[in-house]
Amino acid sequence: MIYNSPEFTGLLFLLMRVIEFEIKEKDNKRQIRDFLRDFGVSASLLAKLKRTENGITLNGSFARAIDEIHTGDHLSISIENKGKMPPMLINNDVKKVFGDEDILVLNKPPMMPVHESRNHQGDTLANAAACYMKSDTAFRAVYRLDRDTSGLVLIAENELAACKLAGRIKKDYYAVCKGILTGSGTIDLPIKRMSDSIIKRGVSGNGERAVTHWYAVKNNGINTLLKINLETGRTHQIRVHFSHLGYPLLGDSLYGGDCEKISRQALHCKTIYFNHPISEKPTVIDCDFPKDFKGLI
Repeated sequence: MIYNSPEFTGLLFLLMRVIEFEIKEKDNKRQIRDFLRDFGVSASLLAKLKRTENGITLNGSFARAIDEIHTGDHLSISIENKGKMPPMLINNDVKKVFGDEDILVLNKPPMMPVHESRNHQGDTLANAAACYMKSDTAFRAVYRLDRDTSGLVLIAENELAACKLAGRIKKDYYAVCKGILTGSGTIDLPIKRMSDSIIKRGVSGNGERAVTHWYAVKNNGINTLLKINLETGRTHQIRVHFSHLGYPLLGDSLYGGDCEKISRQALHCKTIYFNHPISEKPTVIDCDFPKDFKGLI
């Protein structure tokens, strides 16, 4: 059983995430480091825990990573959450879909970048997240969406959550493309950055492998609503694949999409599936379509 320590007070609450484990018979006589690594603690995080005062304790006392654990023991780790948080977004209307001590899920609106950059200061999802997270906590988006793409973004509230979730989140994307598609299929075409652009990507034989699975939800005789799952995560993958096949996403001016009915690519991350990084329970989080996307479907 894993449970949360109630011993959070004052500054400790702000800067530490304390996680406790009750040791079961199957882990009897194992070394602490082996137990923690199997749980998902990275080598770098384990090194930090060893350097942190009371970073690892066993039955309330200081413990070394090489110490043995026994059935019924209570093992505790204290993870520092300290990091640089961007300034809070003024007039924040980004909706929080889910949040606890380990993860935060926000519904990113279209036209909002995930991270701050030279051209975007104070108007990003990172700034919106600062309104919901503890102060002095680093912003750790487990994955990113393009600026114009809307939908769910999962943010890890500590380093352990980030380690355990990276590359382990399934996403249901929905898109509206030009033309009629029926049934389902898989696109397996490599993608690389175009030599004449720092932004645009294209299908190329010497690119990186990119695999997109799609299912046609419905069509209106002109355009098709698609449900899409990615096996790989290349930049602009969905947009490039469907444009290459002659079915560009509506609103996607970069890849030949019709912008008459929507002013950004019609792409939305609606549902995410993952195991919670601490409880390890299967978790599903869903959100609605944004207003401009609803206008298409």
